[in-house]
Amino acid sequence: MRILLVEDDIPLAEGLKQSLHRENYAVDWVETGSYALNAVRGGDVELMILDLGLPDMDGLDVLKKAKEYKADLPVLVLTARDGIDSKVMGLDLGAEDYLAKPFDIAELLARMRVIERRLGTGKSSLIFVGDIRLDLKANLIFDNNEEINLSRKEYMIAKALIENAGRIQSKTQLETKLYEWGEEISSNAIEVHVHNIRKKFPKDFVQTVRGVGYIVRPTLKT
Repeated sequence: MRILLVEDDIPLAEGLKQSLHRENYAVDWVETGSYALNAVRGGDVELMILDLGLPDMDGLDVLKKAKEYKADLPVLVLTARDGIDSKVMGLDLGAEDYLAKPFDIAELLARMRVIERRLGTGKSSLIFVGDIRLDLKANLIFDNNEEINLSRKEYMIAKALIENAGRIQSKTQLETKLYEWGEEISSNAIEVHVHNIRKKFPKDFVQTVRGVGYIVRPTLKT
């Protein structure tokens, strides 16, 4: 999942970005509301983590505009504001959840997993495709009960394919989930990662749809 982090507190933002990286999220970070809205218009954001106290505009205005640009964009609001009014306004404007500062990163991650499940990426933290099991909470993938050893980017690609079992994922879609702004992407990076993934999964688990992308086809669990 590609995250847009909108936070002007630099130490907090850097810490959050590192924590989210460890959980295999791709994170783009901006410090202002105007940059956030430009990013939302770009169309690659899958979840926005939004601080309400921004230097150039009120976070609730950012939330309202972002929802106008992309109505189905999930937003998790962060704020140090006291009182219930801003929380109610944020939820009324379409925010999926609300977290008051200071907060524990474990709680933030748990709330993000709930949002992912609510969006339909999984009814629970476990997703099965045949004998392959994706554990979203642990960030691990198993073949039967044996853990598959994957690099961070291999895991992110495999996760995207398993979550979308039965639906083709194009090279561009996978790149969007894998790489952040300014990160150099070699022309055959996805092909190389998929080649390595295939060595670690059962034969024909990841299939190529020539000229279109890659797919994992759902099967009955054996």
